[in-house]
Parts: sequence; structure tokens; C-alpha cells
Amino acid sequence: MTGGEYLELLEKSQKKAHEKLFEEYYSYVRAIAFNRLRTVGTSEDVEECISDIFARIFFTFGEKYNNGDMKPFIGVVAKRISIDHYRSLMRHTDKTFSIDEDTSRELGSDEDLVSDSEKAELRRILIDSINSLGEPDSTIIIQKYYYDKASQQIGELLSMKPSTVRMRCKRAVEKLRSILVKRGIKEEMI
Repeated sequence: MTGGEYLELLEKSQKKAHEKLFEEYYSYVRAIAFNRLRTVGTSEDVEECISDIFARIFFTFGEKYNNGDMKPFIGVVAKRISIDHYRSLMRHTDKTFSIDEDTSRELGSDEDLVSDSEKAELRRILIDSINSLGEPDSTIIIQKYYYDKASQQIGELLSMKPSTVRMRCKRAVEKLRSILVKRGIKEEMI
């Protein structure tokens, strides 16, 4: 619909002219309003903005806009009204803050997700590798390095001599080292 066609229809029937304009440009106006207000407004806010846009168009469109397509004029009005609504909604919400305020420290997190994920994966590989040693070597390694138990205590738990526990632990550590190297884990990573 051109400006001239709208004005002709407006002379015949204001209601029909407004309905025709609304039908033709509703989707366009809604897209503009929704894109501007989607982060701060509800669907009711978007619909209210659309109503205000069409009201402004109905009241301001006149003879000076009658040459050519109405879309540029409607786009400008829609953008301006949407920006006004956005600003109004932002004034009434708690969604704004200044990065300069002391609250900005609360935005950060002490968690390092990448590092935590890498550590979890490393632990999983280490446990799998220890379990692949079989018994009693896996138990000896876990008791010695995880629970910090002495050879005497581990020996009592497994019914072994402390010297046997030490020898098995030494061999299990060597086996574990070679398993981890095959899996791409270096000693300094552990």
C-alpha cells in the first residue's frame, strides 16, 4: 500500500483505511517491537507498543508522506516508539546495573569450569588406570597414596608382610606410570 492509496481509502472510510494498514503492516511492526522489547518486556508490553505505533501512524500520516511506499515511514515510527517503550520498561525494572558499582565483583565466579573439568577427567583416567592394575596392587596404591597409610597398616589389611607391600607398591607405581604414559598423561600432570 502506498501513501496515496492509504489517503484515498482514508477519505472514503477511516475505519477501513486503518484496518487495511493494520493488516498489511502488523507483522512488520510486530517484528520491530518484539526485537527491541524481548529482553525487558512481556508479550503484553509488545502488544501495547504495537498499539502505540499504529496510533502514532494513524495520527501523523498526512499529505506530505503520500508519495511512494509507506514502509520506511512506518519503520521509523515503529523503531522510535519501540525505543521509547524500551527505555520506559528499563526505568521500571531491576535489570540494570553499573559495572562501576561494587556489585560488579559479585558477577565473577571463583569456579574455573575448564580447569575443574580437566581435573575431573584426569581423576577418572587415574582411577581407571589404578583399577587396571588388578588386586592387590590397586588396593595398595589407593591405601598408600589416597588414604596415606603406612606399609605396616596396609600389610595388616591385606594379610601381607610390610616388606611385600613396599615391593608390590614400587612395582605397581612403575606399571601405573607406564599405563599413564600410554594414555598421554605425563607425571607432572598428576
